[in-house]
Amino acid sequence: MSQNADLQRRREAAVARGVGHATQRYAVRALNAEIWDADGRRYIDFAGGIGVLNTGHRHPGVMAAIRRQLEGFIHSCFQVMPYEPYIALAEKLNAAAPIAGPVKSLFVTTGAEAVENAVKIARAHTRRPGVIAFSGGFHGRTMLGMALTGKVAPYKLGFGPFPADIYHARFPHDYHGVSVTDALADIAQLFKYDIEPARVAAILIEPVQGEGGFTVAPVEFLHALRHLCDEHGIVLIADEVQSGFARTGKMFAMEHYDVQADLITVAKSIGGGLPLAGVVGRADIMDAPAVGGLGGTYGGNPVACAAALAVFEAIEKEGLLARSAAIGERIRSSVGALQSDPTLGIGEIRGLGGMTAFELIVPGTSNSPDAEAAKALTARAADLGLILLSCGVYANTIRVLVPITVEDAILDEGLTLLAQALREIRR
Repeated sequence: MSQNADLQRRREAAVARGVGHATQRYAVRALNAEIWDADGRRYIDFAGGIGVLNTGHRHPGVMAAIRRQLEGFIHSCFQVMPYEPYIALAEKLNAAAPIAGPVKSLFVTTGAEAVENAVKIARAHTRRPGVIAFSGGFHGRTMLGMALTGKVAPYKLGFGPFPADIYHARFPHDYHGVSVTDALADIAQLFKYDIEPARVAAILIEPVQGEGGFTVAPVEFLHALRHLCDEHGIVLIADEVQSGFARTGKMFAMEHYDVQADLITVAKSIGGGLPLAGVVGRADIMDAPAVGGLGGTYGGNPVACAAALAVFEAIEKEGLLARSAAIGERIRSSVGALQSDPTLGIGEIRGLGGMTAFELIVPGTSNSPDAEAAKALTARAADLGLILLSCGVYANTIRVLVPITVEDAILDEGLTLLAQALREIRR
């Protein structure tokens, strides 16, 4: 029996069924954009730990920062005995955030925690309960995170009831027939039929949806949301858990817009592979909760903070913003060449910078989602040595989250395998 098969047998006996897997291949080592399984087979990683590894597996600078911090201390709890790495990281994040005026930060452990804390902060600031989120949005697997998430299967199945005062409008996406006007009309209807604006604490949006399919928010939509928030005293929260830290060719996706959020949630690639998340925002809003109202035992762990400071350094010194933009162009060009073959069934190609995705549609149709093809493509890609993820409201979108530090030759090899896998499943 292979080591992968043996580990799968042990996993089925010991681990809860509800934890899903993209593959049944078990990682044992990795470097940059390559990863090896328990049977010794090499794969090119186009998943990046679901957007956690923008700076790659085991980036040398991140590894060195981790080792230095391990020689000092691993944990003290910032609320018990605080430490400099947390403060230094807050200073770095505050300076980088595309928010004018005094800015402050908070660190926690997961993206879901970051979102929940952003909502807590918005509610403390406004003294209001309501939150508006959007279809296709993904904001975590906690109860509030699930309530905010705009997709039922598999995230909400069997877990209700969910927290109250959460409302959804459609996310604008012309390709699927939802215009900016439609989405704004949904919010107007919420204000008319469900909750008055004076009871809304926050509007929460991913500028580029992650699990929703890398759908990019139109510029005019974010401008309209900013106007609504200013008009009604609502906090605008940008969820950048997946789109942040150079993924889109900017440090934050919000930098592609002439619009500022009040609060931004961060996680995933901020820690270079270690669990770390946070909220950064306007100081007057961030300071609304009472002392003791924010925190967490592991929040802002010193080793993770040291890793995050090294991530910032790598992005700056290695030119990873420009690299992300170049990688995105390369991916879109490669997939665009395949799109010209109608038998392959490639629909819309979209994204910002290195945050790129494409839809698989039934060949011969203009826009009929083909979820089975997406499932088959990720499986065949893995057989060929490429780790690839699907996503999207219709489960037919293929997203590419390859580390931005990937070598050109490895990226080209991965794109060749993607094309081969697609051609093979469409035979």
